[in-house]
Amino acid sequence: EIDKVDLQILNILQEDCHLSFRKLADKIGISAVIAASRIKNLEDKGILKGYTVILDPVKLGFDLTAVIFMQTEGDYLKDLENELSQMSNVIALYEITGDFDVVAVVKLKDRDGLNSLLKNLLVTPHIKKTMTNVTLTVVKEDFKIKL
Repeated sequence: EIDKVDLQILNILQEDCHLSFRKLADKIGISAVIAASRIKNLEDKGILKGYTVILDPVKLGFDLTAVIFMQTEGDYLKDLENELSQMSNVIALYEITGDFDVVAVVKLKDRDGLNSLLKNLLVTPHIKKTMTNVTLTVVKEDFKIKL
């Protein structure tokens, strides 16, 4: 069971995941040993899945974000998801309800990259239909969850 202290730890780690156990513990008034133990427990439960660095894709040349909706035929959804999840440009992949089965959010360097990706998708077996939207402005991109 997750309690208030665990939620505080998770919120702090979402803001700065490279804090020492001591600094994190000081922020919430517990010992560093308890903080380390609770973090280990959250990792063991799979609640805390990893630690990462947040990059600015535009500053790294990934100026284009696209959202690609795909409809599959038959029982090939899992095969498509497996293939898409291996693609480095796919940053998010969701099964969805409605007219489409899956949606991928992709980061690309330019329109040529998008064109190449879409042509590869068009020859992928069992994709019945796609719809692609290109973002004009990124208003918010944040995978932190307010707890």
